[in-house]
Amino acid sequence: MPRSTRLPRLAGSLGAVSLALTLLAATPTAAVAPPLSDPHILVHFDLAAGQMPENITLEPDGSADLTLIGSRQIAHVSPQGAVRILATLPAPAGSTTPIVGFPALTGIVRADDGTLYFSYNTGTADLTGIWRLTPGGAPQLIVPLPVDGLANGLGLDEHAGVLYSADSALGVVHRIPLHGGPVTVWASGPELRPVSLIGANGLKLHHGAVWVSNSDQGTLLRIPVCEDGSAAPTEIRAGALVGIDDFAFVGHGDTVLAALNPTSEVAHVTPDGAHTTVLTRGDGLSNPTAVALRGHTVYVTSAAFTTAQDPNLLLARLDRPKH
Repeated sequence: MPRSTRLPRLAGSLGAVSLALTLLAATPTAAVAPPLSDPHILVHFDLAAGQMPENITLEPDGSADLTLIGSRQIAHVSPQGAVRILATLPAPAGSTTPIVGFPALTGIVRADDGTLYFSYNTGTADLTGIWRLTPGGAPQLIVPLPVDGLANGLGLDEHAGVLYSADSALGVVHRIPLHGGPVTVWASGPELRPVSLIGANGLKLHHGAVWVSNSDQGTLLRIPVCEDGSAAPTEIRAGALVGIDDFAFVGHGDTVLAALNPTSEVAHVTPDGAHTTVLTRGDGLSNPTAVALRGHTVYVTSAAFTTAQDPNLLLARLDRPKH
């Protein structure tokens, strides 16, 4: 999710942002580092058309489904890099979307039957909420969400029949029943709130807990799910992750790979909260927004929000330790 407050005219205005000039002038301080290797860009997207990859979910064959935040599109990318647009969301009559100011597709997850669920934010009551796209079908709004919020990272618990959605503007996590029932604020508190712009951002379900990043606070949070489905107190598991966006778990433990958006880096974060930089702008990152992992393959989306250069999908190899 962008850290600039508005992206009007997308490509044209992004190039004028002062932060972009700073980042473009900077020399990357590191290149790919263990446990990653062999970074390469699979797909370059069209910035002028608003094709800025925001979030990612993977298919069983290693293909990827992406939200393109500025073009209101869901894109399917084959393992060979072929891009197919699955859907384009309707444009609102006018948009007052919090934080970004334009209609924004954000989090996406995939159910076992191939159904995609994703967040669409327009600032209008008729379109803002969680949408569903079944294989071969058309996108459908299934659950409205607050128009003064910005639904971002999304997690699916199919067994419980619920979605969890991180709201970057309101600084809460919503719990959303898939088969009827009210949307509730499942978790809230100072750990999730924004400080200046973007609070709760990325979200993943892992080992009986909802994990959330807070971009403004640079933190990675863990919120255990109680037996009755309620939220236990929020734990801060890592800090000093400047501008953390989405993230992915490495293996069965609590190690993650996290996208650090403003500095165009991916960090390797260990369970004790320590982190090292493993990918940089020198490897092809351009404001990375999300990370996914399948086997030994790491997927990183870059949206070029402030660099205004080369939105892309990058792949790298995860070199797992030998036992």
